[in-house]
Amino acid sequence: MEPTNKKVKKSVRIRLAKDAERERKEKQSGALGAVRSSLRNIPTAPRKMRLVADMIRGQRVNVALNILRFDTKHASNTLEKVLLTAISDWQQQNEEVKIEDADLYVKEVYVDSARILKRLRTAPQGRAHRIRKRSNHVTVVVDDRNKREETVQSETENKD
Repeated sequence: MEPTNKKVKKSVRIRLAKDAERERKEKQSGALGAVRSSLRNIPTAPRKMRLVADMIRGQRVNVALNILRFDTKHASNTLEKVLLTAISDWQQQNEEVKIEDADLYVKEVYVDSARILKRLRTAPQGRAHRIRKRSNHVTVVVDDRNKREETVQSETENKD
């Protein structure tokens, strides 16, 4: 035990905090819950991507994958890849749970605006119009409905 009145360097405090976080993650491995996966700087307008993201928000993973696979919009191909990445990340964190037994669903999907490339297009009479080529960041959060129900039940039992 270290005395509490001893001054500790900032770098040492940061290292101790990282070690504590690492130990906490190892202890909770498999019970981490929701998994976040993101893709950045996609050269598609955020408005177009949000139309596709709104279709799968709150859906089961199987249904969401079917929606994305058979949708004709270009953004659905990109969003399908991000969703598959999120599913595989969830599998890696929850190795003891079978993917077939888990009731995975898309907990959150959000699309943020990214950098905008500004270009000039020639216009009549020596003028120029500005073209804004937009891009976006997509984040998908996948979670297990069964896991959430179990934790809610255990919390209510602890209160009683």
